[in-house]
Amino acid sequence: MSILGKGLILFVRGYQRFISPLTPPSCRYYPSCSSYMIKAIQVHGAFKGFLMGTFRILRCHPFAKAGLDYVPVTFSLRKNLIDREEPNYPQLKKSQTSS
Repeated sequence: MSILGKGLILFVRGYQRFISPLTPPSCRYYPSCSSYMIKAIQVHGAFKGFLMGTFRILRCHPFAKAGLDYVPVTFSLRKNLIDREEPNYPQLKKSQTSS
């Protein structure tokens, strides 16, 4: 992982440790937006992971569809801009996502 990726993860972990405990839980997705950004950076690299995490934060609002939203295996900026209808998680079976 690049220095930039490690720095971004350190920044997000600082947010998780020092700022997030001061605010009520408000993320509509699982995993939380900060955990999603860390995983996206680890899987897709600093630039793509940061973009994915940023767009996930923008999608996290009271009118968004809540629920499971894991980091997709493939990167697609278009899919990150909208609420996903069908998740891109090969590790989950269809029956697990429909409940």
